[in-house]
Amino acid sequence: MKCNILREILMTTQMQKTGSTILSKKLFKLTIAGGLVFWVTTIATSLLPIAAEYRAAYSNWSIQTVWVTSLLMGMIIGYCVSYFLLCYFDKIPSKNPVLKSMVISVIALIIAVILIDVPQSFFGMRNSFDALYYFFIGAMFNMARFLLLGMVIGYLYNERTHSLFKGDKK
Repeated sequence: MKCNILREILMTTQMQKTGSTILSKKLFKLTIAGGLVFWVTTIATSLLPIAAEYRAAYSNWSIQTVWVTSLLMGMIIGYCVSYFLLCYFDKIPSKNPVLKSMVISVIALIIAVILIDVPQSFFGMRNSFDALYYFFIGAMFNMARFLLLGMVIGYLYNERTHSLFKGDKK
């Protein structure tokens, strides 16, 4: 009797560890992919002439600083989007993983705009027209980065359309 109970406990613990490991592997892969897409999008948009004007409006940030910080921020945002996608997949409306991931990315975008872009644009500039102009430029850059991050994470989540998770079981 005691042997059977002990065996059940050990089997349950092993199943929980295996499920946790699979979740961790998926989370890691999605985070890396999302973070890299965020970073590459930042590099691509930062080479545009309007991006140089945008950086100059805010104390002339160096392009290298933008690239380094965007890699870190991309990984953080990619982790958050991936985590919420994996943990709350069934609770997000839609059947398409790409749309679900994009919904989470849009929520993250709104939070980032409220916490970063609004204070930076409206409290850091004296001219309200310039503030609005640079706010929209920053919001467009962020929209591109966040939406591409969400698309890639959602696409890679969908096991049937991509072989990234082959061999992993839900």
